[in-house]
Amino acid sequence: MLPRETIATAQIPGGDTLTLVSHGRDFIIMLGRDELMGTRMQFSEEQLAVLTLERLAAPAPRVLIGGYGMGFTFRAALAAIPEQGRVVVAEVVPEILDWARGPLAALTGQCLDDPRGEVVLADVAALVDDAVDGTTPRYDAILLDVDNGPDGIVREGNERLYTRTGIARMRDALNPGGVLAVWSAAPDHKFTRRLMDAGLEVDVRTVRARPNNMGPQHTIWFAGRR
Repeated sequence: MLPRETIATAQIPGGDTLTLVSHGRDFIIMLGRDELMGTRMQFSEEQLAVLTLERLAAPAPRVLIGGYGMGFTFRAALAAIPEQGRVVVAEVVPEILDWARGPLAALTGQCLDDPRGEVVLADVAALVDDAVDGTTPRYDAILLDVDNGPDGIVREGNERLYTRTGIARMRDALNPGGVLAVWSAAPDHKFTRRLMDAGLEVDVRTVRARPNNMGPQHTIWFAGRR
């Protein structure tokens, strides 16, 4: 059995320690002893972007992604978005970007230099607030992958994103016809109800972690603003 080699560690603000490890040709980001994400199972994170962009009618969509991680969702969004579109990523752990340009550079490719994209070191909730308050334009899509789901909080303070108030703020940060998409490692019927109570049109999809219809089943909520 191949051993796991620790490459680097980083502290989540108000949270636990992230560890970047290699396992043969694969890379994994660990949260404590749990696998948070890895290069062997990235399909559902990519589908978070692909399936959201398929739902948008805006010719030049403005997209906000909560969490860079290994860049799976960001790269998929850049591959699918029209040339005039724009993708903003909120990431709170600076070392994540160091890893992206360092040991994960072959995976990252040129995405961090794409003029249609920007990674901002900020809490995604702060960028949502800016859009609601009119400081920045509203978004056509908000893609949330900062936790393992509404019941799998990674960073202290993220709980507010999944509350009725947090959902309402994200709804108000969307343009009409916009989509809030939330990735989760598991289903959560109470969260589905909160999205519906916010007046959003909700579609819940189950997506495998690997493109060959293998691996764990993950949940993605697509909640559209009328």
